[in-house]
Amino acid sequence: MLDFVLERGNYWAIIGLMMIGLYTLFAATNLIKKLVGLSIFQTSIILFYISLSRIDGGTAPILYGKDAGGHGGGHDEASGAHGAASEAAHSAADAAHGASDAAHAAASAHGLENIYSNPLPHVLMLTAIVVGVATLAVGLALVVRIREAYGTIESDEIRETDLEVARAEFAVDKSDEASAA
Repeated sequence: MLDFVLERGNYWAIIGLMMIGLYTLFAATNLIKKLVGLSIFQTSIILFYISLSRIDGGTAPILYGKDAGGHGGGHDEASGAHGAASEAAHSAADAAHGASDAAHAAASAHGLENIYSNPLPHVLMLTAIVVGVATLAVGLALVVRIREAYGTIESDEIRETDLEVARAEFAVDKSDEASAA
């Protein structure tokens, strides 16, 4: 049981960060602290997805040299001398690739095949980072406007001010109705 917990230490750290961010988001009355909690929560989600996509022994999916292949289209065989030269080059390249494919089959039989990590989760998390930064920037801009309007960034004081304004408006409406009747 202890091995199970220790092998997944990164997940426990991520869960801890997630709970800290969620607690800060709900418990704080200061709007800046709420934004910090939101940022911690978003960061923990990003770390979680990156941890899920990690593969032991995996490398970046970048192909070098003859592994890159690259059969480009668009060559016309009827384009004169270039077409004949291109066809000869392609048949030589195809023969080389056939040998390369045989070498890859032999390497995979001996366990020497490269293991590549899937880049999609990492790319999606880069997008999530951009969205998180944009959300944080909009939140900070709103906090500045709220500070200008209310003179504070404490949510309980803002709520009290709104309640006082609503009571005053309700009293004015009641007095207007009484004077009209």
